[in-house]
Amino acid sequence: MAAITKVSPLAPAGFPELPSIDGVRFATVEAGVRYRGRTDVMLAVLDPGTSIAGVFTRSATRAAPVLDCQEKIGGANDKPAAILVNSGNANAFTGQYGQTSVTELTQAVAKATGVPIERVFTSSTGVIGEPLPHDRIVSKLEALKSRLSRHAIEDAARAIMTTDTFPKGASTKVEIGGKTVSIAGIAKGSGMIAPDMATMLVYIFTDAVVKQSELQSLLSTQTDRTFNCITVDSDTSTSDTLLLCATGASGADVTGSAEFAQALETVMLDLAQQVVRDGEGATKFVEVRVTGAVSDGDAKVHGSAIANSPLVKTAIAGEDPNWGRVVMAIGKSGAAADRDKLSISFGDILVAENGWVSPGYREEDAADYMKGQDLVIAVDLGLGDGASTVWTCDLTHGYIEINADYRS
Repeated sequence: MAAITKVSPLAPAGFPELPSIDGVRFATVEAGVRYRGRTDVMLAVLDPGTSIAGVFTRSATRAAPVLDCQEKIGGANDKPAAILVNSGNANAFTGQYGQTSVTELTQAVAKATGVPIERVFTSSTGVIGEPLPHDRIVSKLEALKSRLSRHAIEDAARAIMTTDTFPKGASTKVEIGGKTVSIAGIAKGSGMIAPDMATMLVYIFTDAVVKQSELQSLLSTQTDRTFNCITVDSDTSTSDTLLLCATGASGADVTGSAEFAQALETVMLDLAQQVVRDGEGATKFVEVRVTGAVSDGDAKVHGSAIANSPLVKTAIAGEDPNWGRVVMAIGKSGAAADRDKLSISFGDILVAENGWVSPGYREEDAADYMKGQDLVIAVDLGLGDGASTVWTCDLTHGYIEINADYRS
């Protein structure tokens, strides 16, 4: 199976320059798990004292690595830690063999790095239902250990890609208590993207000082505002994992810091939106803004219904301002709505209001707007103060081509 080579038209100009995070080192290697001619395994080793929080898929068919990580989150952090990720094979739906692979990998990482096995976290992404050739990865662990570097985070982002067309990274810095705190993260994700946790693999690192319990609470809150507000195809993966690691190397205690929380959300939202911009076959990035709902929860239900609708998404792909499909999605969502109170806009163009097309609406204006790459669909329900924003992309024939050939 070859990697996707045509870069998404929505991709950023290039991989950003990410700061090195004291207390974490990276290495990558080509193990031939499935791909040929490219790196497909990433190892990160973290210093003792690193707090690790995680959120995971709620799929009922979770992969063995996810189950293993869930058991380990929240343990003592006085020892070093390690994260091992492979692409090309999800190690999912492989019965007992899947757990055997996790055990073999975690034991091998522990032996090679000196990290206790209860602090070794693994993730796998790729094809479901095929045994993971973990021996290929085990044979490369000494090479990975020898290549560990503080400056290899971009290499790590590339090694975890599957159908991604570009590596994803984001970072920021914030001053807290007179000390500079750095945050840097990488992600992979392109298809099988729908909110139920993150539906992708994400690894975020910071040199802040923060207890695991607070880090976990912060991550869960920020995930609901970022990764749980994106969708490409409404399908939830078996392997979703987001790990947030705080090494404490900066000496800056961020407990209760609103500035740190905002900085973390900035990085997470950047990564989440990059995943949408790399949606399989995507040509349009779409922001769905819902206001005037009975509650924020209702607003998110409506936003997700619009963002997940194949009819809405194909109309966007065809640059057709078919606002009737938006009306349909609102009506089917199950959340409260009143036909005669809602309004719909495409960008700054008021399309519909008071249960009917807006008197000043001109189809040619909306059609011209739909030719853009970055679009906004705004809906006001006129019922209350609830609001939510969801990000999605269009649905093109390219999505079918990628997924029809995924296992070949």
